[in-house]
Amino acid sequence: MAVRPKTSRARNLRRNATDAERVLRRALREMKLPVKVRRQHPIGRYVADFAIPTCKLVIELDGGQHALATAADARRTQALNDLGYRFIRFWNNDVLGNLDGVLQTIMAEVDRTPTSP
Repeated sequence: MAVRPKTSRARNLRRNATDAERVLRRALREMKLPVKVRRQHPIGRYVADFAIPTCKLVIELDGGQHALATAADARRTQALNDLGYRFIRFWNNDVLGNLDGVLQTIMAEVDRTPTSP
């Protein structure tokens, strides 16, 4: 059975994670959240850095390249909003320099979102 291109891309992104993605992934695992956090999760035409499907929440980590791609990011955000997902965006340096603040923001979003049974 052939692997879908989006699945292959997500696998490749997981293997080649940025430093900020590795740090956040480790921290989220240690938090033992009551919901499943998926990394490099395909949603529609896109692959989210982190997603919590039960909360319809996407967590995106942006590096310097995103400062130049604001129009593309806006289209992507709108497409995923249309699918019912909410976004939290952090700069990579926020994760690397203020991890506690990033985790508190994520926890607040998870806590304020009613999950499906």
